[in-house]
Amino acid sequence: MQPVTIYTKPMCPFCVRAMVLLGDKGADVTEISAAFDREKREEMLSRSNGKTTYPQIFVGETHVGGCDDLFALEQAGKLDALLNG
Repeated sequence: MQPVTIYTKPMCPFCVRAMVLLGDKGADVTEISAAFDREKREEMLSRSNGKTTYPQIFVGETHVGGCDDLFALEQAGKLDALLNG
């Protein structure tokens, strides 16, 4: 299974929803709290081509996007294939 990196911020309901879905999938998730860490935020911005919303999700090196994008992949039946890539 591909490793997953998710950049989050505290008290973010979208971050929680994404983490729950990824947990249900059994994904190996590395959560990076980036909202108040300038270095981690800059890393997130660089990797996501300037996306500033939370969460920003990466499966392997593939930028998925945010929570809605993750759930869209799940609804389209494509998330499992990406995770198992």
